This record gives sequence, structure tokens and C-alpha cells, in this order.
Amino acid sequence: MKTIKTQTIKTLGLIALFSATAAAGAEAHVTFLDKQATQESTILATLQLPHGCDGKATTEVRVKLPEGFVFAKPQPKAGWELEVIKGDYQKTYDNHGDKVKTGAIEIRWKNGNLSDDFYDTFVIQGKVSGVEAGTSLAFPVMQMCGDTVTAWDQVAPAGSDAHGLKSPAPLLKIVASEEHGHDHDDMAGMDMSGMAGMAAAAPAGETVKAGDLEISGGFAKAMLPGQPVGGGFFTVKNNGHAEDRLISVTSPAAGEVQIHEMVTKDNVMRMRQLKDGIAIAAGETLKLEPGNLHLMFQKVKTPFKQGDTVPVTLTFEKAGKVDLALQVLSAQGK
Repeated sequence: MKTIKTQTIKTLGLIALFSATAAAGAEAHVTFLDKQATQESTILATLQLPHGCDGKATTEVRVKLPEGFVFAKPQPKAGWELEVIKGDYQKTYDNHGDKVKTGAIEIRWKNGNLSDDFYDTFVIQGKVSGVEAGTSLAFPVMQMCGDTVTAWDQVAPAGSDAHGLKSPAPLLKIVASEEHGHDHDDMAGMDMSGMAGMAAAAPAGETVKAGDLEISGGFAKAMLPGQPVGGGFFTVKNNGHAEDRLISVTSPAAGEVQIHEMVTKDNVMRMRQLKDGIAIAAGETLKLEPGNLHLMFQKVKTPFKQGDTVPVTLTFEKAGKVDLALQVLSAQGK
């Protein structure tokens, strides 16, 4: 009986191994989770990274954005630095009445550590604009594993079979919009969790005092369903004669809350976590606002919806812990 049971387990193990191997072989390349997108729609383009480079961990992912995929906004990833390379579009695009000629042309997630044993996704929000139905947009990807680089950039000539390519670029096939379809710009999520390219709104948030500090104007941005990252903002005024420091932030709405900074230099936008917190000088006012300092909510349990509030606990070096409610505004910040 023992022999039969052992043999059964071994057989089932082999079946599982063969099945996993077949599945890995079927999706061994970098691909999109959803390989189709509708004309003139705003989407979450989700790249799937199934493995490392010859067993090595992935440390950097670079994605070049094709013409016709515009107003791109990458989703930050915990433990990774983020860069957005900006440049000129070949054409001019309409963005709610504004004529836009420049924008993100490459996204880079850097200094991460994704083991070859694991799988992950990298998400970019953007709009498909001015692209004919039936066209396939190629997104060349550079997967870097330390000193080893794999380029997923091969594109088959029109009418050719792409299955024979060794390192095909991820493709997004553009399909015609349905008669009653709609553009999702009105719920267009958050770039860097709503950080970039938006003016801060003026919510009627509560004012909380703690020691010499006065915290006001707390708000967050509404999120797309299923989006795991959110952003939060507020203002701190230090009325005292000594510096204080925001050390950490927690919230029951998220698995982790980080303090981030965004800086743009030479058309490159960089975001980094401030692990040592933020100093608030005596007599000064510090603003956490879109495109600058902000809170990053990781592993959000339920996407933030307009009209809701997000509770947070701020911990300061001198003023101690402060509870604050962030009002959730529309994703557009209106």
C-alpha cells in the first residue's frame, strides 16, 4: 500500500512538472496580459515578466512606448526605482482640448530584485490614439539581470508569422471601438498614483493640530478597479522653533504606506522612497502634492472611490502620532 501511494505521488508530481513546463514554454516571452486594446481608449497595459535571464534575477525593466500610445503613466512598484523618459511625439494629440506634442516615450523600473523563481507584472496606463484598427503596436522591452541583458524587441514583417521569432517584442493589437463603447479617460486612474502632470486640488479636509504642527488639506485620488497602488497628499505647517520630522505613515486601507519624492531633471522623471522620512523646518510649511512629495499606498485592499475617506496615522519625531482622514477626490482632481 505504501509503495502504491508513493508511486502515485511521484506520478502526480511528474504530471504537474510536465504541465508547468508546457505552460512556461507557452508563455516564455514577455507579453501583455490583455493583448488587445480598443481605438481611442485609455487602458492599463500590463506586461507579464515570466522569468529572469538564464536563471539570474531581473534588476531592471525598460519599455519603449510606440507612437500612438500616449499620455503614459507607469504604476510604481514597491522596492523599485522609477524613471520616465520624456520626448517628442511624431504627431500632435488632443488631451481634453489641449494639444500635446510631448510625453513619456520610455519607462524604466530600476534597481529591483525579481528572482527567476517568481513572476511579476509591470503596468503602464496610457491612451491608444490615432491608430487604425488591425494595427499591432510593438513595445520593445529590455530585461536586465545585472550584467546580463535580454532584448525583447523583434518584430515580424507585415504578413509574416511572429511565432518563429526568438525574442519578440510584446504586441498590443488595436481593434475597432464598439458603437456604444466609451473612453475611460473619465476614470483614468493615477499616474504614479496620481502624482505627475496634475495640479493639486483644494479639498475641504479637516485641520489637525499636534504639538507645534498643523496638518491640513488631506486628500487622495480615486483609483481604477483592481489597481493596487494609491497616492495621498496633505500640508504640514510647523509653528514651532525647532525642526520636526515625519518618520512613517500607516493606514488600515493598505498593506504598506511609503513616503516618496518625485524629481524631474533633463526630461527624466525619477521617483524614490524617502526611508528616513521628511523634515519640516521651524516656521516652514511642507506640502505633499501631485508631482512632488507624496504618500504611496502599496497593496491597497479596496480601490479608493470618490467621496470616501482614507484613514492614515502619521508619526512625527517630536509631535508623535496624528490621525488624519484623506478625502478621496476624482481621479482628474476636479
